[in-house]
Amino acid sequence: MKGTKIIVTENPKGYRKPCTINGTPKPGTVMEIDYEVAAVGGVFTWQPYGTTAASSGQGVASDGDRKIIAVLLERWQDGSTYNDAYADEDHGELYFPLPGDELNMIIENQPGTGDSFSIGDEMMLDDGTGKLLACDDNAEAHPFTVLETVAGLTADTHAWCMFTGGAG
Repeated sequence: MKGTKIIVTENPKGYRKPCTINGTPKPGTVMEIDYEVAAVGGVFTWQPYGTTAASSGQGVASDGDRKIIAVLLERWQDGSTYNDAYADEDHGELYFPLPGDELNMIIENQPGTGDSFSIGDEMMLDDGTGKLLACDDNAEAHPFTVLETVAGLTADTHAWCMFTGGAG
């Protein structure tokens, strides 16, 4: 991890948007709109990527599916950190990065693997958690590249990554 915030890039050029949270995600999680909940005051409810099964062109069908990238940011208003989870119906803020933006993203621990990652490793999104995983041959998109060495994961961890634009 680089620094103590989710956005690492100085003067980021992406887009920020308020949201309401469904679930208990931590900052650094990729989120998707909860299409089963109507907007309240123009603000939609968002949940971790892949939480709702794919149906009729909505949702995510499997790990690595192509989807808009919306990263959950830390709550700065109440002194919370990058490692403090949200709760259902909390108000949060999303960041829609541009290619080249650097962020501290959550890499998901795969129990029993002790996964390690090197600078330049490409990552895909885990269906159901919105956390990053090593790409596999079936990934439609690998929107992040690791920018630091991450050795022997035994728990989910934040890691310095670059948003690549979702190219597959």
